[in-house]
Amino acid sequence: MAVLQALIGHEYGTASLPSQVEVSEYQLLLQESQRVGVSTQELERVYQRDENTIPPSYCLRPPHPCCPQVITLNLRNIIYHLFVLSLCLSPQIKSWLPDCDPVVITYFCNLSIDPSPRHLLSSLCSQIAGRYHSEYSSEQNPRELDDPSCSPTANMCLSKLKERLSSLLSFMPSTEQPLVLILDGLDHIGNNFGPHIMEGLPSPLPPSVKLILAVSSKRTQVLQAINPQRGPHQCVSEGREKESGYVCVQLGLVDRKQCVKMLASLLSNSGRRVTSGQQALVNQALTSCCLTLYARLLHLHISLWHSDSDVTESSLPDSVHSSISALLDHLEQKHGSSIVARAVSYLTLSRTGLTEAELADLLSSDQKVLTEYVQQVESPSSKMRVPQIDVERLLLDLRRFLIRRTVAGSHVLFWVSRHFKLVVAKRCLGTHEVRREIHSVMADYFSGGLSCEVAKPLLLKQKFGPNKDTTQMEIHIDRQTSSQPFVFASSFNEVGRVNLRKVIELPHHLQGSDKWEELEHGLLMSLRFHQAMVQAGLLEDLVTMLEGEEWSSYFCLSRERAVLASILKSCACLLQSSPLQLPSVMETSLLPYLEVFPALEGYAREIRQERRKRGSGLEVALCPAPSSVPSIQYLKCVAKTRDVSVREAAGTECGIVAEIMDDGMAWIWKGSGCDVVKLSLSCEQKELKFAGVKSSCQFMLLSTQCNQIFLWDVTDPEMFLQVKDSLKTELSQKTLNEVEGFVAYQKLLLMWWKDENFVSVFDVSSEILTHFQCQSCVTCVVCSSNGVYMYCGQMDGTVSIFDTNTGSLLATCSNSNHNAVTSMILCEEKWEMACVDRTGSVTLWDVAAKGNSPRLVTERFTGVKSNNILNVDYSHEIDTLLVCQSHQVALWDMCDWELWDQFLAPQGRAFTQAVLSKDGHFFLALLDTCPLVLVWKVSTGDCVLSLEINKQPHKLLKMASDIVCVAHDGCLTVWDSGMIDAAGPAPKMGCGVTEVVVERTGFYTSDGSETVWRWRLETGLPYANFLHDGPVEKLRLSPDNIHLVTLSAGEIYIWQTEPGQNILRMRGSRASDVLITPNSNFGVSISERGMSRVWKLAHGSIVCSIHPYLSDAQVSPESTFLIGRRHGDLLAASLWSGLISKRFSCVESSEHVVAFRTLSEHPDFVVVMASSGAVYTWKLAEETLCRHFQLPYRFHCQPQDFQMSSDGSYTLLSTDNEAIHLLDLSQVRLCSFKAEGPVIKACLDKTGHYAAYIFRPTTTLEKNCACYLHTRPVLRVLRLADGERIGSVFLAKNPLTLVMCERQCVFVGFEDGSVGVYSIVDDTIKGEELVRGREKLNDYISCCWTVLLKYMYMYDKCDSTESDCMHTCILYVYIEVNTNTVYICSTLLGKLQHHLFHFQLF
Repeated sequence: MAVLQALIGHEYGTASLPSQVEVSEYQLLLQESQRVGVSTQELERVYQRDENTIPPSYCLRPPHPCCPQVITLNLRNIIYHLFVLSLCLSPQIKSWLPDCDPVVITYFCNLSIDPSPRHLLSSLCSQIAGRYHSEYSSEQNPRELDDPSCSPTANMCLSKLKERLSSLLSFMPSTEQPLVLILDGLDHIGNNFGPHIMEGLPSPLPPSVKLILAVSSKRTQVLQAINPQRGPHQCVSEGREKESGYVCVQLGLVDRKQCVKMLASLLSNSGRRVTSGQQALVNQALTSCCLTLYARLLHLHISLWHSDSDVTESSLPDSVHSSISALLDHLEQKHGSSIVARAVSYLTLSRTGLTEAELADLLSSDQKVLTEYVQQVESPSSKMRVPQIDVERLLLDLRRFLIRRTVAGSHVLFWVSRHFKLVVAKRCLGTHEVRREIHSVMADYFSGGLSCEVAKPLLLKQKFGPNKDTTQMEIHIDRQTSSQPFVFASSFNEVGRVNLRKVIELPHHLQGSDKWEELEHGLLMSLRFHQAMVQAGLLEDLVTMLEGEEWSSYFCLSRERAVLASILKSCACLLQSSPLQLPSVMETSLLPYLEVFPALEGYAREIRQERRKRGSGLEVALCPAPSSVPSIQYLKCVAKTRDVSVREAAGTECGIVAEIMDDGMAWIWKGSGCDVVKLSLSCEQKELKFAGVKSSCQFMLLSTQCNQIFLWDVTDPEMFLQVKDSLKTELSQKTLNEVEGFVAYQKLLLMWWKDENFVSVFDVSSEILTHFQCQSCVTCVVCSSNGVYMYCGQMDGTVSIFDTNTGSLLATCSNSNHNAVTSMILCEEKWEMACVDRTGSVTLWDVAAKGNSPRLVTERFTGVKSNNILNVDYSHEIDTLLVCQSHQVALWDMCDWELWDQFLAPQGRAFTQAVLSKDGHFFLALLDTCPLVLVWKVSTGDCVLSLEINKQPHKLLKMASDIVCVAHDGCLTVWDSGMIDAAGPAPKMGCGVTEVVVERTGFYTSDGSETVWRWRLETGLPYANFLHDGPVEKLRLSPDNIHLVTLSAGEIYIWQTEPGQNILRMRGSRASDVLITPNSNFGVSISERGMSRVWKLAHGSIVCSIHPYLSDAQVSPESTFLIGRRHGDLLAASLWSGLISKRFSCVESSEHVVAFRTLSEHPDFVVVMASSGAVYTWKLAEETLCRHFQLPYRFHCQPQDFQMSSDGSYTLLSTDNEAIHLLDLSQVRLCSFKAEGPVIKACLDKTGHYAAYIFRPTTTLEKNCACYLHTRPVLRVLRLADGERIGSVFLAKNPLTLVMCERQCVFVGFEDGSVGVYSIVDDTIKGEELVRGREKLNDYISCCWTVLLKYMYMYDKCDSTESDCMHTCILYVYIEVNTNTVYICSTLLGKLQHHLFHFQLF
């Protein structure tokens, strides 16, 4: 290409592009721009404005065919060089690498709307994976190149994204298909992100990866990130190219002649000319500053000259900034100072630019601008606005320096160069108060505050009369602008359109106006903002904002924001595909922890308000007990080498954690909201390698591999004090000094060493170190609260007591078995000391007499010969001591020192560590080869929670308010201690809930054990237990809620519900089921191997016995018959005599009854389903039979799923083929509702309004998706009248029971013993339904006769000899209106049987 030949030669130099680009090259540039995600509209617009001359740019061509691994192009003050990179380098690289097919990816970092490292790395990963046809290419969303939040990597943390990018760079490119990655604008990203991104790249780069950077020569951080040893302005010589791996090319400024030529072309196009004298001044100005932007600004300036204008050197501004300032002066004279100053200020302080409408609205609501316009009108209107034509004129004069780009679907205006922002900031926004004022106005505008304001007074000062007296006039101006909701409602789409302009701009202006409380409470913790961000595909950005460290000093709810961010990350994959599930997901996740975080109650309240405003949904009335607790933070240290594990970890009381890795690196985490950072200490210009770390109070003791020890006071981040122990140095010249532990008291440090029999006491203030000699190797040390007494536990079971002031030995004592003392607990209130030896035994000493030997109080032996005490923990609040061994965890009562309980490790597993929870009611334990932290309830011994970490844990650290798990690879998972204490006590039964029975104010549950729980729905807690001698099999509640009947081990228990007393126990019944009559007077025990009995519920006296066994038995609504199946028929036995008085048999002898239901609203009728699919009604009183229609062969009845509403209008037939199949008898139709997976449970509302079902989604998941909700069951509720989905809830656990009650509540019993209750919110089921039902009834009455006559006519015309007309049936049509019933009986020949209509209106 001619362009490239002009730029690149054998030696490096400076050159410029031709004045015009050929059509073919321009088309190539358009294609490349589309591929790398640059808007072609913006490109066309830019090129149209510069069609006569192309700004200079520079490129590089190595002297040899193999491109070095890194090529750095230093470009200075070149506006459009990024386009030239795409135009020139992409095709030419293929000639540099002739024997392969390179993949060229160009990324313009400074054009990204979101310049964060996460966004950039996520976009790079998506592009590399897509170009190499990776596993994501077939599933890649077309939006990924422009919106990386849609990609699989969108919600990875920064460390995982770096790992992902490193993996892609290592494994994707090959010798045959290398990768050439061109990054432009990396140095212009704020917050020093450029070097941070460079440090995340693998070092060295893989051989098949070539990296080209375009950076400014003034931005040295990125260059130094490539090679830290390189100076800021040093270039690498050609001889060292292969050794260093990169080449640096310094490019110069544009030539003055090119600027003169460009300026002449601009003047010619605008029809202007200058005199020779004026041209000389212009040439002189371009000599001092030969920048293209300066030339364009000069063009505007000299366009105002005339041929006779008297110009001098001072007539021309001498720099870009002075030229911009002169342009603004001219515009203020032309348009007015206020409107120009405010317009450029709004443009400058906007985050991504402003639309023309937004700029006009802001100017029309601005106090200063309105004042200037009002003074020009005699009688201003209350609805006065800045004329749109004035705004357009101003923008027309600024058109050459504003670019129109598409941001979030809107065309916005923004400065073409950062120099305009610098000049405007200095000229119009010089003070923080002014900037805050402008930001405040823009925040009010984008928040919608201006759209709902009443007319505001505008104060004007005017001069009247000959003396020009100043008077003040007040005018009320209505400044209302368009509304700014987060989501614009749509009449065609339920989802609506997200107001992306508000989402993007509002946080920026709230920050700039110092409205931190509004930013935190009104935005970051607002459901509406979260919903808009998630719907817009900006979930990653939302999480980044919630976790942001830059704002943490201004906020007070960091933990609440961390909880919200953690929940969003854990459900990221689900929310990306189903953003409208956000309220449901957040509600179920937050409700268990509202007592821990009261500030989140507003968030939960907003969820309920939005649901009720929408008029439909599922509301969580009782949240099931959590089985896990979401972590509030997950962090990973970015190690340069893989397969590095943690050697040691420690944490301080204030929440700082230190990790020492196998490679000698140290990583520090400074608490919630902070990231893990590397700790670097140097000695003699060499970076130290660390060997271990210990902690006590606010101190950390870091030991190095060169036998140096450093003390770090974490309250003073800069203080690292070296501790020099001369005695230890003499003893350990050739071995590593291992500090076994230390105890801190104020400024005293008491250290003991591994396999040493002395304790070193270090005074931090004086840096004096003293030693205390003991009898044997020291194993543990404790100090009194005043720091005077030191107690040293030793290997031989001895405890030595020292006076730290005098250094004297006061006393010694020893346990009887002479086992090593592993831990000591000092209780100074009682002056008692408890010593735990290596077998877990406890020895209690009275240490009140300091001058005498301690007195033995008691010794408690465990009888265990194991010597593997792993750790000890204790809680003074509840006086509990925990001793962890590999096979068990023992709990001691510290009041009387009795062994309270012992928890054995699961079979085949071993404990590795255990600690008590914050309140001491639980303990957390680690098991070998188990990637979970298990939580046991101390009082019951049940494992109530499992905290997920997905990695093998190394150590648990208990902080003041957090529990931190350090994984073997250095990852940190942080949980809030209060959340664990809140989730642990949540009630749940010992086994899975098998039965739920609902009453007026609560419900009963059974789990197959001996206990039935009674719950109060208002509190969500069980308040009564019904204890049995055996497992409870059946649970029945009388309709009047007075009696509860249970079946346990063949015995029948009758309970009075209010006192909760067992009033009767019937033994020897051999029953398999029990029933209660609808009138609540009698009970029926069903026996498969004996007689079924009817007895009075009040005192259990037998009324009668029923000899034949009736399966699936039901009591008739009038409490007169027991109806059940037997040998394919349906039998009705009298509850007074026990005799079979009525029988239903199918018309066809081969058919048999598979299911039936009684109808409480129509007590005379029973709906019967035959095995052939025929549907019958059986009227008990008259023993009449009606066959209504035949189900199509594709529909069949599953007896275990068969349910019917109380009025008979809806029937649940089956739940197969990932759908639920319903029979709508009110409209004579079959309905199938498709689920997204196999249906687990289904339930029909007795009122006939709703159907609820639970299914397990079969969505295809990404391999790296950590969103567990994608595989969890989903509860969904349908409105039967129109099939509308009321709402869905993702269930965190596996359900066992599904029940619906008439109060529009859904009860779900789970396999872990917990219960969830979900309330149906539906505004359409109101009183008007009765009116609609009555209208529908009248319609049916009018059409019944027409349809009946039609079929009678068909019968008359039918040829009875045809084979398809041989099947006969009886059609009973009855219409019930109030109390009048009309029966129409006709015998029809069913020629088209499946077309017969059903006219029964129940």
